[in-house]
Amino acid sequence: MTRNLKRFYGQGDLHFITFSCYQRRPLLHTPQSRDIFISSLEVIRARHRFLLVGYVVMPEHIHFLISEPPLASPSVVLESLKHHVWQCLHSPPRLWDHRFYDFNVYSAHRRRQKLDYMHMNPWKRRLVKHPADWRWSSFLNYQTGKTGMINRLCLTVAKVIFTAPTTCLCARLLCGCPTRRSCAWGGKISRT
Repeated sequence: MTRNLKRFYGQGDLHFITFSCYQRRPLLHTPQSRDIFISSLEVIRARHRFLLVGYVVMPEHIHFLISEPPLASPSVVLESLKHHVWQCLHSPPRLWDHRFYDFNVYSAHRRRQKLDYMHMNPWKRRLVKHPADWRWSSFLNYQTGKTGMINRLCLTVAKVIFTAPTTCLCARLLCGCPTRRSCAWGGKISRT
């Protein structure tokens, strides 16, 4: 484990959490394994009553943005989630790396930045042609309001509380629009 790692809890910040499968192996490479992860995330979210602001499940790592749970820390939530997924997948002895990255998100700018980063991940990795094609993400909920795989009410509440009235960076990157405000997802998708 990393020495001198400090985590800051109890300040009411959101937490951008990233963690990986053991040795960054693609242990969540099948749709079924990602579905199980999403189901487990919903179970743990309901149990610990935190607000899930955004998420993406990749084949070898996960990102999510959550509020602090009222009766536990994000570390406890993550430990509970990892254990639940491990049990449901009947996985090998080592499914997860022990370490995880936790970044306190304390401003609207950082919140938007982290949401954009996680939502663009499948597209940047060339797993899909468009972020909307990756169903293990909260992207569609933010862009279209469509229900994803996580409780719609939870994401809708988070969206109302935490979204800024500007178009996200994802839209600007995909269609190449020169400014945020002119983008209406009508531009042509390009990787440049």
